[in-house]
Parts: sequence; structure tokens; C-alpha cells
Amino acid sequence: MSDLVVTRFAPSPTGFLHIGGARTALFNWLYARANGGKMLLRIEDTDRERSTQEAVDAIIDGLTWLGIEWECDPVSQASRVERHREAVEQLLETGHAYRCYASQEELEEMREKARAEKRPPRYDGRWRDRDASEAPEGIAPVIRIKSPQEGETVIHDAIQGEVRFPNKDLDDLVLLRSDGTPTYMLAVVVDDHDMGITDIIRGDDHLTNAARQKIIYEALGWPVPKMAHIPLIHGADGAKLSKRHGALGAEAYRAMGYLPEALRNYLLRLGWAHGDEEYFNTEELNAVFGLSGMGKSPSRFDFAKLENMNGHYIRAADNAYLVSRMKDLLVEMENGAWFQERWNETIERQLVDAMPGLKERAKTLLELFDGARFLFDARPLPMEDKAKAILDADDGAGRTVLAELAQKLDEIPLWSLEEIEQTVRAFTDAKELKLGKVAQPLRAAMTGRTTSPGIFDVVWVLGKEEALARIHDQAV
Repeated sequence: MSDLVVTRFAPSPTGFLHIGGARTALFNWLYARANGGKMLLRIEDTDRERSTQEAVDAIIDGLTWLGIEWECDPVSQASRVERHREAVEQLLETGHAYRCYASQEELEEMREKARAEKRPPRYDGRWRDRDASEAPEGIAPVIRIKSPQEGETVIHDAIQGEVRFPNKDLDDLVLLRSDGTPTYMLAVVVDDHDMGITDIIRGDDHLTNAARQKIIYEALGWPVPKMAHIPLIHGADGAKLSKRHGALGAEAYRAMGYLPEALRNYLLRLGWAHGDEEYFNTEELNAVFGLSGMGKSPSRFDFAKLENMNGHYIRAADNAYLVSRMKDLLVEMENGAWFQERWNETIERQLVDAMPGLKERAKTLLELFDGARFLFDARPLPMEDKAKAILDADDGAGRTVLAELAQKLDEIPLWSLEEIEQTVRAFTDAKELKLGKVAQPLRAAMTGRTTSPGIFDVVWVLGKEEALARIHDQAV
């Protein structure tokens, strides 16, 4: 076996990139990078009825958005059926597999007997040592592995430790169905061997599969890859993550306004730790990532923690980068069309300028859009009831203040953040008013709301002409 570490991510294309699958891909990618190796991508599309090109595209799109990279073109498992059959022929020739002619009625009888005896259903091996000449007419056989019947199959797992499976519980599983199509168990072994996979990292729901697949490896005389089975992700209630816990696909988290690097960091911390550190960039992980940091217990998905982590990444992000992410999100947002119709180069520049104030209070890109809505609104601005109430309070005192303030702002020769703040504060002092008595009506006029980024930033970002026009719309 080559010394080069080769991992793989092998999703079934029957839907979106599940968040659990995304984490598995992430761990495979990081492990390969940390060990100077590579990750390959295999699409396990042998279930032709459920596999779709749309799902393949969604998986690739999700991995690309998350920044998870693989080498070489994705391998289609369905394209390798002849190779899978070739491996079965080898097993038949060496006596490690046999044709089974048991009918559906016989198989059902076995299941019924097992249920009556309160034990797991197992194939009873009735065709294990019989000659094909005894085969009944009209039944196309399946081909089964001749599993060891005594002793144990032992998996030396990098996370779970030594796991033992009594061979009596591992019956002669089907390798080829009666129509000649390969089963999942067979195809995975053949493909992992042919792709040179050295390390298999996947969910611990595959642990029993590992024992069955090891039997196939050994029957074929192939080395067994190293294995690491990571605990599954559970919801906040401790149950296995499901639709009732919220979004499941990577594209859903993108549509909710999460940054890929934040989601990547959050998924990393669901099951892996390095001391008390919370935030990691990819280059740091090349030096510190390893399977020894994996826990054995299921992790709980917590949206509040994800939001907090996303907020951290938003605050640390480059302003122009955040605007580019907002622009990319337009086609996926529920109300994206409204923003898209109004998006132009001027607003794009304004967003970059406004970003320092916008990102201080935002935890998602959607919240950035909400905070920046005042840039997209056309005059006369739609007014929230609370904003209108501020302007109308005390017989319209706020509107009067705005009219007087507009004159001072109009006199500013160079429209800058510093000049705007100095002018407003000087006006407030001259009128012997508290800053809120000026800032609140000014915010209402600028945004139609009672909350916004810093009001001086808002006035500056809008520009002199637009800011004064909005004031005049509301002033007495």
C-alpha cells in the first residue's frame, strides 16, 4: 500500500448535501491535508431509481461553497458495475462466494422464524455448500459471500478503539443481486481498493458495515484500509438530527446567510477539539488536525452557537468580501428579487462603506441585508409606526429639529464622517438638547426605522444629496 494518505467522500446522490455528510467530507479533507495526502470524491449512484443528476450537482455545489476540495474527477460508482462483477467472479473461483437459489418465500420464512424466536433475521446458509445442480428452475440466483461462521471480526478503529463482532451475527451477505447488480457492500470495497483509499473516515452508523466489508477485503486478499468512525450529529434535544431540527442541506445554511468558513469551523468543532481553541483557519489546521482530537460521543447541533460563530466571522471579514457574499446570496433569498432589482454599482459602493457599522450587530448575511435596507429603499421611505411616532411626538418637534439641522448639514463643504458628527453635535449643544432628541428623528428620516447602524455612518454613506432629500421629506 502506498505511503500517501488517500481519503474519500462517498455520498449517495439522492438529495442535497446533508450537513452530516458535509462534516464527514470536511474531516476527510482536513485529515488528507494534514498528512500531505489527497481526498477523492466518489458518487455512490448504484441506486439508479433514486439517484439524480440534480442531486449530484447539489452535492458538488455544496462542497464547492464550503471550500472543501477534492482531487481528480468524481468517480461514478454506477460506471464501475463490470469491475464489481469481475471481483465477484474472483470470489466464486476461490470459493469465497457461492450462488444462492433461495426463493423469496424461503427468505420470508427465515425472517418469520427469526421474529418468532426474537432474534435478528439472518440467512441460514442453506445454499452455502450445495451444488448448483440442485438449483430449482426459474430462480435467478444471488451471489453471497461465504463469511466465517466462528470467531470474531475485529475492527481496529482510530476513534472507537477495538470493536469486536461475533461472526455468527454476520451472515452471508449478498454481493450480486439476482439481476446482476452489485450491492453497496461489495461496490464500496472494490471502489475503495481500486481508488487506493488508505483511510476511511465516516459516520459510526457504518461501524457494522466495516465488519462486513473487512470480510470481503480479506476474501479478495486485499489490504484493509485504516478506519475511523465518527459519532453522528444530534439535534439540541439529543435525538439524531432530522428535518424537525431545522435545515439539513448545505444550501439551506447558505440561504440563511451563513458564511462558508463559519459553517466549516462550526462543523469542525462538532466532534473535534484542540484544547480550548474555538476558531481555526485552514492553514492552522494543517499543523494541528488529527483523529486523536475526535470525541466518541454524539455532538449536538446548536443554532445559537452557529450564529455566534458566524457573527464572529462577519465582524472579522473584509468589507468588500461580505458585499460579494451578499450579492451571491440574492438569488437564494426569499425576498432576494426585491433587493436584486435595486442593486447597482452605487449601492454596492455604499454597502462597502456602511459595512463597518452594519456588521457590528449582524450574525448572518440576512441580518446585514436587513440593516442595509435603508440603502435600497426609494424615497419617500416606508415608515415603521415607531419611527413615525418619533417624528410626530411633541407636536412634531422632531420634524422641526430636522428642518433646522438640514440647514447646518447643507453648509458642510466636505461631506465626511467627521464633519457630519461635529455638525450634529454642535447643533445639539447649541439647541441645549440631548443627542437622542436629534439622533432619533434623524434616524427615522434616514431609514424609516428606529434602529440602524451608527447614525453618523448612515448619513455619510447615503451622501449629501440623498441625506438632505430624506430629511426634507420628513421636516416641517
